[in-house]
Amino acid sequence: MKRILKIASAFIGILIGAGFASGQETMLYFVSFGNLGTIGAIISVAIFAYLGMILMKLGSRTQTDSHQEVIYKICGRFLGCIIDYVLNAILFGIGIVMIAGSGSIFDQQFGLPSFIGTILMTVLVMITVMLKVDRVIKVIASVTPFLILVVLFLFIYSMVTMNSSFTSLEPHALEQNSAAGHWLISAINYISITIAMGASMTLVMGGNEPDERISSIGGLTGGIALGLLLIISHLTIFSNINTVSHLDMPMLGIANSVSPLLGILYSLVLFAMIFNTAVSMFYSFGTRFSDPQTTKFKVIVISSLLIGFIASFFGFTKLVSSLYPIFGYMGIVLIIVLIIAPFRMSRLRKEN
Repeated sequence: MKRILKIASAFIGILIGAGFASGQETMLYFVSFGNLGTIGAIISVAIFAYLGMILMKLGSRTQTDSHQEVIYKICGRFLGCIIDYVLNAILFGIGIVMIAGSGSIFDQQFGLPSFIGTILMTVLVMITVMLKVDRVIKVIASVTPFLILVVLFLFIYSMVTMNSSFTSLEPHALEQNSAAGHWLISAINYISITIAMGASMTLVMGGNEPDERISSIGGLTGGIALGLLLIISHLTIFSNINTVSHLDMPMLGIANSVSPLLGILYSLVLFAMIFNTAVSMFYSFGTRFSDPQTTKFKVIVISSLLIGFIASFFGFTKLVSSLYPIFGYMGIVLIIVLIIAPFRMSRLRKEN
């Protein structure tokens, strides 16, 4: 049970980064559609659960240390090459967004120049990525429970103190920018970008668990928990839409409205979650091109981090709203492949 919960916690930690924990993704993909966004969030629970289970199972079965091996096995050479490049682009792009998100925390919460946060995040990620993967997984898993506790508290507080109905708040929610023109397309786009973002590190994490059953249950549990957190985050922001719609980080704004001390606490947790996802992105990006602990790996990671640091100055909100929908559409092919992956892997095992 302990190993299952560790895998589930790490899975959540990988997929919850700056966008989710801040509320910016939730606002863009779900809150902006009002009550229909709630339906989209509910649908996401089942899909996240299935895909989390499949990713962990594939990683454990192949005992992989890079997503490339698994992708080529289940897709073949041509399609595998395309998805491989798509995943690499998403890993690098999301890594940039994470660095930008750290700057937004320092700006919104402490009124400090954003570059202080981006420099700090870049240095911390650079140091951590040089560690072994089991240590990286341990770091990721250890922070996730704190975020869950704070998000649950903010949800309960928002529901108890809510003095308007969701129906009355919906017109304001519908005024916000959306990731797509239809709520269902937006939900699918969100699932796509989230899974594509975490696929590489999830496969590597599954490859570090020799027991396929434990790995699968861990992915399933993590997927369900992630979906439920999405619903909670959506309803929390939806209920406070009148006061947080203009903020880069709506969830941080809600925490500050409860208590300045809670705002500081949440900003620290949020920074840690951004750090988690940034580590996952740049570690996975580096392992795609070289074995960890090699000089080539370190050069790739350091170079990509420096490029990411420069690109982060475009701004967190602008990067999320422009890059995420594009990456979401790119990742739909991966979702389709993962749905049919169990049948493909069964056939390959029989052939072997």
